[in-house]
Amino acid sequence: MTIRSRIIGCGSYLPSNVLTNEELSRRVDTTDEWIVARTGIRQRHIAAENETTSDLAYHAAVQAMEHARVSASDIDMIIVATATPDNTFPATATKIQHRLGVVGFAFDVQAVCSGFVYALTTADMYIRNGQAKTVLVIGAETFSRILDWEDRRTCVLFGDGAGAVIVQGYEGTGTIEDQGILASRLHSDGSKYELLYVDGGPSSTQTVGHLQMEGREVFRHAVTNLASVIREVLADTGIDAEQIDWLVPHQANQRILDGTARKFGISPDRVVVTVDRHANTSAASIPLALSEAVHDGRIKRGDIVVLEAMGGGFTWGASLVRW
Repeated sequence: MTIRSRIIGCGSYLPSNVLTNEELSRRVDTTDEWIVARTGIRQRHIAAENETTSDLAYHAAVQAMEHARVSASDIDMIIVATATPDNTFPATATKIQHRLGVVGFAFDVQAVCSGFVYALTTADMYIRNGQAKTVLVIGAETFSRILDWEDRRTCVLFGDGAGAVIVQGYEGTGTIEDQGILASRLHSDGSKYELLYVDGGPSSTQTVGHLQMEGREVFRHAVTNLASVIREVLADTGIDAEQIDWLVPHQANQRILDGTARKFGISPDRVVVTVDRHANTSAASIPLALSEAVHDGRIKRGDIVVLEAMGGGFTWGASLVRW
């Protein structure tokens, strides 16, 4: 018997406040043309003062549960991927657990922009080991809270949002014809820590700090690492790149998306892109993009979908899914 983990529902939530490049250009020395040419970003959503990461996550979770037609009593565990939790502790996942009325257990995963792939892979392991049947996986961020809004190199790149999926175990055949997660690979390299990090924390500075990034170096490593990890999940399944129906990448930069797709001969119209409207929402970006493509009918049952991301740490990973 082979237990597979199948995504049966998706949900998303974006704050109502939209910050356009034109509006941002009144705060810092930048222009819409400069931002679009280098990143593809045209706008981003910013959480209201009274909106927290758990608020965004909760709304995305409710939509995912409704889409999957599951109730709180069906959920065994909750995993929240976030680098911007409500509090240092307890885990943001436990706040969502209480708000939803879930009885199982809950915890956070911190792998920055790769967080959703890490959380999805973790859920898959729990399901395949028989410790859970139905798992709520959420990627949620309020990155606007850790940005230096006077630093034009970074503040133009990020936004807030949340995406969620319901993952449920079922008995598969053990072949690549099964629906669900067919392969996942995760990596990290702590030696690249100073290329993308936040200069604060409870133990180091007792402050939240601001995001710091060497954009050119991150870009160079991203294209190489993402291509490598996609090759790994393809090799694990024996699926060829031309069989990929949809690439759902972390939405960091349009040029990274284009470069990764070109390496595998994936047509631009088979890449789910939201970076222009959402900017980089870190761990929320993949589930936000996935939810959009599922709900608008682009991704259909039976499609081969690759999810991939790279983030600070460095961390990176990919999952290959038959929808």
